[in-house]
Amino acid sequence: MATMIDLVNASSSSSSSSSASISPSSSLSSSASTPPISTTSPAILPIFITCDPARDTPQVLKTYLSEFHPAMVGLTGSWEDIKRVCKLYRVYFSTPEGVKPGMDYLVDHSIYIYLMDPEGDFVEAIGRQHSAERAAKIINEHINDWKGKGKGIRSV
Repeated sequence: MATMIDLVNASSSSSSSSSASISPSSSLSSSASTPPISTTSPAILPIFITCDPARDTPQVLKTYLSEFHPAMVGLTGSWEDIKRVCKLYRVYFSTPEGVKPGMDYLVDHSIYIYLMDPEGDFVEAIGRQHSAERAAKIINEHINDWKGKGKGIRSV
């Protein structure tokens, strides 16, 4: 995931006249050939929404998501909030309701990256069958389509 985010943001920043980059040593990407990412105006903001709010506190999410990408934002809430959001985005998940601290259980869920446009509308679901390079290409095509319609990309 880190490689895909870096590829998309680097592609976006290469068309910009001013961009600061993060040094390869501070990037979580495992690929030495991954371009630097923009710190001024990234094209995408990766957001992770937990399906397990009983265990995924803000601190747990912060620690977990730091292993994926430094720009990753983690969201949690009540079990009812998570259920509502999952239903809105048609995400399958199976987390027992009313679990108690320390209980052992499994969470089953769908695994997709949902690409949303700057207005918050769904664009495409990217699955695990896509390589980081293919996913970045798909995202950049949608960004270019959006820009081609004369719509800007908001900075995050």
